[in-house]
Amino acid sequence: MYLLTEAFYNPPVSYFWHAIRSESLVVERHENYIKQSYRNRCHVLTAQGVQPLIVPVLRGSSKDKTLITDIKIDYTQKWHNVHWRTLQAAYGRAPYFEFYSDYIQEVYERKPKYLFQLNMDLLRLYLTLLKLNKPLLFTETYEAEQPGSVLDLRNRIHPKIYPDNLHVNSYTQVFGKQFVPELSIIDLLFTQGPASHLYLQ
Repeated sequence: MYLLTEAFYNPPVSYFWHAIRSESLVVERHENYIKQSYRNRCHVLTAQGVQPLIVPVLRGSSKDKTLITDIKIDYTQKWHNVHWRTLQAAYGRAPYFEFYSDYIQEVYERKPKYLFQLNMDLLRLYLTLLKLNKPLLFTETYEAEQPGSVLDLRNRIHPKIYPDNLHVNSYTQVFGKQFVPELSIIDLLFTQGPASHLYLQ
């Protein structure tokens, strides 16, 4: 089974739940950018609760349709500093923060020009850290209909859509007494470390 999705920023745990069960991962690179999605945001757990981290992007008119690969990141807002400080505050005391943080920070420091490149750099890193040796492919054209061999989850892993098809087990998180599901993979890695792979299984 091929898993087809859009390119996520610090993808949610549910993406990797599906990824570990797929033969290959396919990323849609011929879609138009869609706002208020995981394409440029992720959710982390802080002392104040769930907080979105949003990558600001440069676009023309809101009516324009822009290919996802043409979306540029707006670095004038210094968002990467804010995101990193938030991650330090949220996970600095997590068991595996020191183990993984340098790898993630190094991706931020590259300051890629395009959102798609940032998302791909992060995805490749997380696949490596999770030891998920899956072929990573890209679409050649946009095809609305997919064959039965493709699990098409485009626009189905979304901040406003809870993945009710998942059986989510709890794990120990840094803050709160009640488990919060569907956070970024960062939350799982920083708290569970190498056991993240077993959790996803």
